[in-house]
Amino acid sequence: MSLSSRFSCLDDHDPDALAVDQARAFIHSQLRPRLACERVALRSALGRVLARDLIAPCNVPAADNSAMDGYALRHADLDATGETSLRVVGTAMAGRPYAGVVAAGECVRIMTGAVPPPGCDAVVMQEVVRVDGARVGIPGGQRRGQNIRLAGEDLALGRPALTAGRLIRPAELGLMASLGFAEVSVFRRLRVAFFSTGDELCSIGAPLAEGAVYDSNRYTLFGMLSRMGCELLDLGVVADDPPLLAETFRQAAAAADVVISSGGVSVGEADFVRPLMAELGEVLFWKIAMKPGRPLAFGRIGAAAGNADRGAWLFGLPGNPVAVMVTFYQFVREALYRLMGADPLPVVPLLPAVCEHSLKKLPGRSEYQRGILSQTAGGWRVRPAAAQGSGVLRSMAEANCFIVLGHESGPVAAGDVVEVQLFDGLV
Repeated sequence: MSLSSRFSCLDDHDPDALAVDQARAFIHSQLRPRLACERVALRSALGRVLARDLIAPCNVPAADNSAMDGYALRHADLDATGETSLRVVGTAMAGRPYAGVVAAGECVRIMTGAVPPPGCDAVVMQEVVRVDGARVGIPGGQRRGQNIRLAGEDLALGRPALTAGRLIRPAELGLMASLGFAEVSVFRRLRVAFFSTGDELCSIGAPLAEGAVYDSNRYTLFGMLSRMGCELLDLGVVADDPPLLAETFRQAAAAADVVISSGGVSVGEADFVRPLMAELGEVLFWKIAMKPGRPLAFGRIGAAAGNADRGAWLFGLPGNPVAVMVTFYQFVREALYRLMGADPLPVVPLLPAVCEHSLKKLPGRSEYQRGILSQTAGGWRVRPAAAQGSGVLRSMAEANCFIVLGHESGPVAAGDVVEVQLFDGLV
């Protein structure tokens, strides 16, 4: 089924004012990860997606061990209510267990990570005992098994330690190292081609002509895609020339899994874009009920007519710098992780904060205002950053979050609670 047919099956869709959640859900529903996998060294796996379940080849911890510094003892020797005096007969260190036998009425000094001697089934923390020469007084109320980490408690031999689809972060690296893995299977990097369109754009390093502007979008796209670990193909600035643009799209679709363009998707801005996309594949053009970032294109290029399952995925983003970043974070980021095979998808949650200033807002669209979030004695507070125009990139540089105003919400009064989405985790 074609993309347009699939989209027309959606209930209550309005192509002139598609809600953010509708567009996001439709995009997500079309994407399937199809990347090949490869073996990489452990340190090269950071930021990649695990391609196969990782089965634990050993227990972690490998043996029962003490969770703290204290005294290992036989619980049966203890008085349930009063103090018990035990003789200290030795010391167990991490990596150097006590080699003797602990008899009735005895205990050993034990350090964190050390294996308790046979027969010892509890560890009492050193802070609660009373030391009297070679003897210690153990207070009542101790429990059998307390303060002992059991073999396989963290990871059990033969069980999945990590499942396929897991995004590998520093914690996952450490976990895999704890199991002795020097290499792991990951999906290959997602190949993304990107470029900017517009006769008015000038590459950095060249003098600006009258009416021209430097192209910033390719650099924000480069930064956002690099942070996601994609393999990048920067195709530069492409003029508003149909044959040249068509050749650029063909080149991008042949070399990449995903193509991202910025500019040229607004109605009337470049009338040749729609028929050009119809020639190259199948692309849906939407007006999203959002601010900034209203125009958006999504689909396949380099695909056979009526078959949206072949070719490269395309995201045609607006040309305004802030709109590029907003639409990338609200639509493209999640889609790319989906294509990478990430499961579950890395989600940046919305958090409540008190808004320090009133905000204008019309119901019927979602807004992503740039905000500065700070913590005070009374909790989290947020205020708008700089000017909020979609061409004011300074607002993104000064901000540390989006103030997310929902589709049906109206104006915000100072002191109202709003939802914010932190850049940390997005960027």
